[in-house]
Amino acid sequence: MLSATTLRTDHACHTATPPQSILVLGAGELGLPVLRNLARVAERAPGSAISVLLRESTINSQVPAKKAEMDELRALGIRMVAADLVNDTIDQLAEIFARFDTVIGCAGMVAGRETPMKLATAALRSGVKRYFPWQFGVDFEAIGRGSPQDLFDAQLDVRELLRAQNKTEWVIISTGMFTSFMFEPVFEVVDFANDTVNALGSLDTSVTLTTPDDIGVLTAEIVFFEPRFKNEIVYLSGDTVTYGEVANILERVLGRPFRRNVWSVPYLLDELKKDPSHHIKKYRAVFAQGKGVAWPKAGTFNARQSIAATTAEQWAEKHIKGK
Repeated sequence: MLSATTLRTDHACHTATPPQSILVLGAGELGLPVLRNLARVAERAPGSAISVLLRESTINSQVPAKKAEMDELRALGIRMVAADLVNDTIDQLAEIFARFDTVIGCAGMVAGRETPMKLATAALRSGVKRYFPWQFGVDFEAIGRGSPQDLFDAQLDVRELLRAQNKTEWVIISTGMFTSFMFEPVFEVVDFANDTVNALGSLDTSVTLTTPDDIGVLTAEIVFFEPRFKNEIVYLSGDTVTYGEVANILERVLGRPFRRNVWSVPYLLDELKKDPSHHIKKYRAVFAQGKGVAWPKAGTFNARQSIAATTAEQWAEKHIKGK
């Protein structure tokens, strides 16, 4: 569900965009697209500077793929800041964050359940003007506490912390599921071996999908948008589809029939009960319930700004045709 704050009219002002000093935390699947697009959009705001926080070992990596990424970021004029989000203290991180106007969390939750709160606390302690926490995903408040995915409660703790203060502005970007994850074998919704879609909840249950590349484009636009976003949730959607529509898309793209199977909420909760620490089973149970995991594309930032975003069918045409 979209909140009232996201229904404002988003018409960018034609006044000069003020420069910003921006720090991005991480350069992985989402961090890289965000950094690439920030470097591009920052040209509209002369004097802006983009930096990325990474471990020293990553910055100096000689692994060819990682070295190529670091070389690319340097070529874009992005500065490297060495730190460790897991092992450095809150005060050490706050000291670094204090040098910037905006901090954007792109490190995900791979560092553990405690990291989102640690980073939010460091951001508030630093006095940074604006903080974008790692909340690129579902609408945690619509889902509520006590959901099958217990990590979501940690994200709600971060939201409560940010809402309880008024010195640091915050912006949360809700993107739904990364589009590629819908088709990942580990998720088991799309079973290519048996030409089957296992619908979570029902064939009519919806899910919002957005690619990391599109999130990168749109995040950069949001960061530099005028009038400035502050203390609000901004919704994105590359596509919002039902699981039945996912089966239809696969049939069109691959040119063969797909069987439709339904994994009901009781079935998925029972499966989770048998294996309570299984993260994928937690996600499947949450998405099956259908709350806070989908919103109409029409009301999103990208739709209101007429910025093209990749649909599920476009993604499938590019990545799974011929599979």
